[in-house]
Amino acid sequence: MRRLHCGALAVLLVGFVSGCASTDTAPRDAGVAGTGGKAAAGGAGAAAGRYGGPGARGVSRTGSADPADAVGPLGKRVIYFEYDSYDVLPEYQPVVAAHAGYLASHGGRTVTLEGHGDERGSSEYNIALGEQRARAVARLMELQGVGEDQIQIVSYGEEKPATSGHDEAAWRQNRRVEIHYAGE
Repeated sequence: MRRLHCGALAVLLVGFVSGCASTDTAPRDAGVAGTGGKAAAGGAGAAAGRYGGPGARGVSRTGSADPADAVGPLGKRVIYFEYDSYDVLPEYQPVVAAHAGYLASHGGRTVTLEGHGDERGSSEYNIALGEQRARAVARLMELQGVGEDQIQIVSYGEEKPATSGHDEAAWRQNRRVEIHYAGE
């Protein structure tokens, strides 16, 4: 019964965080003149950092117990985002929950969350937006019991596109966070 309550709490927290994600003021409010309050960060190249935050307990026990299983729920490793957004879309929350459940129950495993953007906007803006996307995924994972020491964040901005092209179809594939397990 207690496990059921923890699972229900985790689902409620994911819903709450996704509903409140747009109230996160960084980096949108840390914008640069002329960007309409959009994100910006100093420097070019990859920005790396660790997101620290309190982790709630509550483990989702969905799917395969092995992230190397390409056909199980942990086989999905890419979270896509809307233009100019770092809100985790509802259709990707089960993917995040599956990885969070695995990581929470395997405390020795670690992941790198790689944030990416499309080619539109400045390099600095895309680095900041990629980082915010990775942080949004990290927050959801931590709310489901993943330790902050299990997550590393890297932002590549527009520097490592998933596909080339200069249209919405290409841009849609480039606005993403990739989940990479250490040792794989």
